[in-house]
Amino acid sequence: MQQQGQGTNWVMVLLIWAAGLGAAAQYGKIAVIFDQLPALYPGVGAAMGWTVSLVGVLGIIFGVVAGLYVSAIGFRRTLVLSLVLGAGVSGLQALHLPFGLFLITRMVEGISHLGVVVAAPTLMAILARGPARGVALTIWSTFFGVAFALLTWFGLPLVEARGIPALFAVHAGMMGLLALILHWGLRDLPVPPRASYPDLRALPSLHLNIYRSPHKLAPAAGWLFYTCCFVAVLTVLPPYIAESQRAHVMGAMPLVSIAVSLTLGAGLLRVTSGVKVVQLGFLIGTVAMLWLWAMPGHWLACMVLAAGFGLVQGASFAAVPQLNDTPSTQSEANGAMAQAGNMGNAIGTPLFVAVLTYGGYGTLVLTVALLLLAGAVVHQALALHRQRVARGAV
Repeated sequence: MQQQGQGTNWVMVLLIWAAGLGAAAQYGKIAVIFDQLPALYPGVGAAMGWTVSLVGVLGIIFGVVAGLYVSAIGFRRTLVLSLVLGAGVSGLQALHLPFGLFLITRMVEGISHLGVVVAAPTLMAILARGPARGVALTIWSTFFGVAFALLTWFGLPLVEARGIPALFAVHAGMMGLLALILHWGLRDLPVPPRASYPDLRALPSLHLNIYRSPHKLAPAAGWLFYTCCFVAVLTVLPPYIAESQRAHVMGAMPLVSIAVSLTLGAGLLRVTSGVKVVQLGFLIGTVAMLWLWAMPGHWLACMVLAAGFGLVQGASFAAVPQLNDTPSTQSEANGAMAQAGNMGNAIGTPLFVAVLTYGGYGTLVLTVALLLLAGAVVHQALALHRQRVARGAV
């Protein structure tokens, strides 16, 4: 799979994207059957919530560090080893482990998830050339939405027919198969030399190096506001949509986000920067939330909100290689995005539930609008900072 002198190898790009689907399924395989887990593990009570959140805990703590270590281990090796680890963990889960051991496997699964989400987009940026890079990373940005849709369409019927362990077994098989294919398919991909391993004593300063950089930080900063709002909105918005429309609207929103990301978002990335597309998405989302404040639950406002989210999704990943021109710095930026994404997912739902409880629907919608507007403002502030750095004023 030689890349020199050739165009983008879309087969390998899509296979790496498929690895992302497997990583997203590490969250989704539990989320889609969460209400059925008590039948598999009766009597665990509130501890059941850890089956979802333990995967993200490592992302919050080690997201940035993962980017540094991926550069040292190597992008191809990290991706393949992460898939192998994910396959092994899912295979163990298919054995119906005791609940305590199951939670341990979920924590280990967080290592696999981090490895994929940091290494995969960096490899896609290496594979794709010119305008194709924005398209490839827009495709990458859909991995969560597509994975959840596939799990809903095919995973739930499998669970109904064969039980929850069958879903884990199929996931293990897919991760293992992708590891084999990518180990073979990426063997000739020219990648930069591996970086030296970071000194553990220097990790605090390495974090500061990333978060002081307006180039490395920008995609993650916007991603924090996006992830804080996306899953939480899908969680707390449904009761305010007419019951006759609710299922259709909530099912359509992720698909609209994906469609807009792949069409309008990809088109805009050919003529303008990823940061500007992200800002446009945040502003569209802000307008949609004000619309929902004036007309609670309106289906068209929900679709406009989903469109805004779609622009933010693809352009955020496309901004990483636009702002960071080496695979090492791209890996660090992707690690920061992984950390920010897990933080946003952890903060968003409890924050919005508390706002809804104490302030009601109107306060909730205005809070989301403010957060989305803040995402656009933060990106603008970091863009101005990059300009000052370029002029030597900082």
